[in-house]
Amino acid sequence: MTGRRSPRSLSAIGCAIFALRLAVPVSVTAVAAELPRVASTFIHKHCADCHNGETKESGLDLLTLRYEPGNAENFTAWVKVFDRVNEGEMPPKDVKRPTPTELNAFTQSLSETLIASERQRIAREGRATQRRLNRYEYENALRDLLHAPWLQVKDRLPEDGEAHHFNKVGEALEMSHVQVARYLDAAEYALRQVLADQVAQPESKTTRYYARDQRTFIQNIVKYKNEQERMVIPVLDRKAQYEIFEKKAPISVGAADPETRELEGFVEIASQYESYEMWFDAFTAPRAGRYKLRFNTFSAWVGPEKSEQAAAGKGHRWWIPDLSDVSVGRRTEPVTIYAETVPRTYRLLGKFDAQIEPSIHELDVWLLEGETIHPDTQRFFRSRQGSGRFRNPLATEEGSPGVGFRWLEVEGPLTEQWPTAGHRLLFGDLPLKKIENPAADEARVEVVTANPSQDAERLLRNFLERAYRRPVAQAEVNRFLPVVEHELKSGVAFADAMITGYTAVLCSPEFVCLEEQPGRLDDYALASRLAFFLNNTAPDAELRRLAASGTLRQPAVLRTQTERLLNSHKSEQFIAAFLDYWLDLRKMTGSAPDPILYNDYYLDDLLNESALEETRAYFAELVNKDLPARHIVDSDFVMANERLALHYGLPPVEGVAIRRVPLPKTSPRGGLMTQASVLKVTANGMTTSPVLRGAWIMERIVGKPSPPPPPSAGNIEPDTRGATTIREQLEKHRAVATCAACHKHIDPPGFALESFDVMGGWRHRYRGTGGDTPAENGLGHGGQKLEFYYSLPVDPTGELPDGRPFSDIRDLKRLLLADEPQLARNLAKQLAVYATGAPVRFSDHAPIEAILQRARASQYGVRTLIHELVQSDLFLNK
Repeated sequence: MTGRRSPRSLSAIGCAIFALRLAVPVSVTAVAAELPRVASTFIHKHCADCHNGETKESGLDLLTLRYEPGNAENFTAWVKVFDRVNEGEMPPKDVKRPTPTELNAFTQSLSETLIASERQRIAREGRATQRRLNRYEYENALRDLLHAPWLQVKDRLPEDGEAHHFNKVGEALEMSHVQVARYLDAAEYALRQVLADQVAQPESKTTRYYARDQRTFIQNIVKYKNEQERMVIPVLDRKAQYEIFEKKAPISVGAADPETRELEGFVEIASQYESYEMWFDAFTAPRAGRYKLRFNTFSAWVGPEKSEQAAAGKGHRWWIPDLSDVSVGRRTEPVTIYAETVPRTYRLLGKFDAQIEPSIHELDVWLLEGETIHPDTQRFFRSRQGSGRFRNPLATEEGSPGVGFRWLEVEGPLTEQWPTAGHRLLFGDLPLKKIENPAADEARVEVVTANPSQDAERLLRNFLERAYRRPVAQAEVNRFLPVVEHELKSGVAFADAMITGYTAVLCSPEFVCLEEQPGRLDDYALASRLAFFLNNTAPDAELRRLAASGTLRQPAVLRTQTERLLNSHKSEQFIAAFLDYWLDLRKMTGSAPDPILYNDYYLDDLLNESALEETRAYFAELVNKDLPARHIVDSDFVMANERLALHYGLPPVEGVAIRRVPLPKTSPRGGLMTQASVLKVTANGMTTSPVLRGAWIMERIVGKPSPPPPPSAGNIEPDTRGATTIREQLEKHRAVATCAACHKHIDPPGFALESFDVMGGWRHRYRGTGGDTPAENGLGHGGQKLEFYYSLPVDPTGELPDGRPFSDIRDLKRLLLADEPQLARNLAKQLAVYATGAPVRFSDHAPIEAILQRARASQYGVRTLIHELVQSDLFLNK
């Protein structure tokens, strides 16, 4: 059922979408108010000397600044005044300071009027601006609605706007004609993905694909005759079959000798990249759905070039593998499995460790139609194409490690019922009929109905009740029914006419937007807010049932549901989405380590993927164990696997699985700031900047952001030659008074992190492209020699704005942990923005403090903070 939508249906949907209406905040004319007398007196006495019409220090004239708290821009200006005074930054410490009584009177009088004004606006409009779903939420909601976990639609939609760090804030999620057009495309694509395309249930087969039958494996037997490190080696029962290289034996005995065929395989000693690629090309997923993949693998050992070859005048090149010498492996080896589509588009499916003995590893996965299976041995070196001669960095005088593949077995597609649940949602139990000799772009089956109008109304109502996150009125059914009827009258097939109507529903504001009214959320809106918070998707049947019963808002019920959603596997969607924006983890692939300065990291996908998994697993550990918020800054454990343990200089860990690993007392690791993912997204692949890292830490971890730099501020670029350090350049920069004001806040934590390079590796000296001290003998991940030079030493010392000094990252952590409530306060604020789609406003400070007070007994446990936020007025009101 893959027919194309007609121009008439596009027009019909356009009519339906034209009704889309996003709430626009009511415009209120700002009215000048009178600044409280106490505040006015304070300003004239302590602020006017610097902030007047003549001096205008920092561009601010407080004597002429009107007091109009109903005006958003004016309100923000006065909040900044309040914050500077309340935090002790103003008046400056080098002038006569006001008495504590004067300070308290000023802040109290100003805050009372500001809060009163903001609460009036919130009562009228709500804290949050009505917003649409972002593209991740939209994809998840479609997957759940249509029972199609494999759907990939987010990339069909434009990038979402971002405000206050997140892609969940209404003011940044615009709705344009481009957005509507993309929703049309994504919705129709998703609907057609779940349509039955044949009458009978698809056969679920179990097929074994032998490595010896795969063209992409076979071609690498002879492809690299002069680069034996990249050749695959045919083996039989883990013994090399060199006679195949000599063409004295066939590639495989084939089906004629099944016992021998089971022992055949190929051994790889290099990771795959560009022209050196192998996948199970004989398999492509016949349809989207669930499959079970089984891999028969083993680790192997390939001996070095022999001494008799050296006697022939070649020299003893022990790093060259002997393709005739393969034996049992000496350790397990990590294997990563991707789904691959052309051209070179990979989707991570899973990982496992190939054992020393041949063993079978099973993955339960969802595949898209046309995807094939691409395994990779990522621990091994990955040579750059055209990069010149390389050497396997894992080779020793005793040989090189390898991984053997015998076969892939695919079971599927696994369909529990036919038609699927997604199809039944659209067409109920209406029968299917095969279409004889359909055109290439037409459906192969049709949905049979004896009464199109009656069935259309019934099916549309049922779909609306599932798609909308609240009860559906008959008027709403009537709103979309003409779209379907118009298609039917135009001669469109019943199924296509219904798809047109369903597409309109999935692009309507009731599905695309969160429906929240000013004041207390009703149970349906509360169910949506809770689900999109903790599962990043629409509410499930349990939440809808509780909303219908009117009991969800009861504190005990709400707490139980919060626990249920946090314990659900879908909470992984919350953790991934939250960290992607709070910590910028979505930018992990935004830069690559420089191939000269950092070729020990270059093309190391195992390190990149492990770093991302670590941070997600770490935050999940904080949530699941309700660990105190101070773990954001420091902890006595990390979540690591073998690659990360090596990267962090920890005692050896074997295996690709992420697990909790205790830290030695002297380790600088622990917490979020020293994780490879965070250190990577705060660098650019070539250099690090204490300014960028320091500003990031103060804003994301500590919650004390500095104001944006003035337009005249210049950029400070590290010297990649290693002639000067960034600290030396910053000292000159801070000599300018307007620069020093901000840099004294953001630079110190950045200096402490200078002990970590662009991928989070520990360093004592910077790297440069020239100098007197070349890198030690060694090889990068691509097999090339290390080419960088060691330059000036790292200086991780600094001093916080309050004068407290630190010597390194350990010291900085100790100082930050002195104010645990602030770390918890920042986390609570970040969660509040993500959960409610609204920034934490001036009048929200008291509710945030109430959340902290209730979480204090748990030492600000992360799970407790989530519970207290859900129970708060911030969460329960628009």
